[in-house]
Amino acid sequence: MRDADGAVLPPAEAVALTETRPWRRGLLWLLFLGPFFFASYGFANWWAAGHGTPGVLAFEWERRIPFLAWTIVPYWSIDLLYGLSFLLCRNRRETDRHAQRLLTAQLISVACFILFPLRFSFERPPTDGLFGRMFDILMGFDQPFNQAPSLHISLLLILWVRYAAASRGSWRLAVHGWALLIGLSVLTTYQHHFIDVPTGLLAGAFSLWLWPDQGPSPLAGFHLTPCPTRRRLAFRYFVGALACVLGAWAGGIALWLLWPAAALALVAFIYAWGGARSFQKSGGDLSCGATLILLPYLAGAWLNSRWWTHRHPAPDEIADDVWLGRLPSRYDLADRPFAAVLDLTAELPCPADAGKGHANLPWLDLVPPCPGELARAADEIARLRREGPVLVCCALGYSRSACAVAAWLLASGRARGVDEAVALIAARRPRLVLGPAHRAALATLVEGKTDGV
Repeated sequence: MRDADGAVLPPAEAVALTETRPWRRGLLWLLFLGPFFFASYGFANWWAAGHGTPGVLAFEWERRIPFLAWTIVPYWSIDLLYGLSFLLCRNRRETDRHAQRLLTAQLISVACFILFPLRFSFERPPTDGLFGRMFDILMGFDQPFNQAPSLHISLLLILWVRYAAASRGSWRLAVHGWALLIGLSVLTTYQHHFIDVPTGLLAGAFSLWLWPDQGPSPLAGFHLTPCPTRRRLAFRYFVGALACVLGAWAGGIALWLLWPAAALALVAFIYAWGGARSFQKSGGDLSCGATLILLPYLAGAWLNSRWWTHRHPAPDEIADDVWLGRLPSRYDLADRPFAAVLDLTAELPCPADAGKGHANLPWLDLVPPCPGELARAADEIARLRREGPVLVCCALGYSRSACAVAAWLLASGRARGVDEAVALIAARRPRLVLGPAHRAALATLVEGKTDGV
């Protein structure tokens, strides 16, 4: 059995995907997570109340946020949605992944509550009636200390992903609307300051990334890469993350630098340990968790690709319906549709309508591919060509994709040597970036080739 990426699943995972809904397993997880939630959350409250004076991190404009007593209803509803969410899991894998995400968000939040205690500083207006009683019950176990990251927001993101995946049509619109209402309620019930919301989203996104729907966790079997290029790039990204953290110390609007800091730190991990698959790109899109964390990096990578290619946005035909270019947008494809696209980026999404035969071989940017990766790329180009014109692309269309096309030229016998292959591509698409490491990998491919493609 295969997953959504076409990869063969281990027997245990294949069984987990075909079994009936494991509601008993979900109930067992719930019996553990429920008491753990109240115990750990209560401990963090007790710790913050009895150890020093928790700080306050709020903006002056937040005083203009209205207090809406009725929003305690959507605020409270997350407890019901939490319990019912396990009934939506279709198999053991989904159940375990869902529970692991909820547990991870809990551990991250509680650790932050203890290490960096904050408190809510606004006075809540007196409330009576049903809403008042709901606030009284809430205050019975929830003190104004567990603030950033908002556990409410972290859990909401995880639950929203589960409910959205299980709903269709108008029901999905209802899920989106109610999730938005719950998210706003953390502010309108005077339970959280604004800083708690984006930090809560980051904690929830990290939990989603750590426990993906498909494939193993990025931490499963990870090891430090022996590749010096990847280590060097990882160090540069880490330095960038550290610079953003230092900049955030200025406070105020500079606190937004914590987002690119998290993005660059994750990219540093991917280059040093995780590898290209840790971007979690499937079907042309990155996973929800990876997208939310990496959004500042993704925006920078996309703008960089457009800046370097704005004078040469169109792809170029290299030979026999094989084209080379940058990662296309929907506008790029409007005038020149392709039957298939071979996407070599790991870090950027590819339009869903890029080609009927869309395939993705994720390679890390600025890292020369190994001969095995080049051989697979050559095979993919040969396969996709049977469907019609094929676009081979990466972020710019000058390095990764050019190296893949050179591998196809060599493997198919259209070029007799590395220099000839590179020269053929350069004649049609100048500004190639194929250094000694790329040429060495291509030379190794030629030496090990036994059959043409």
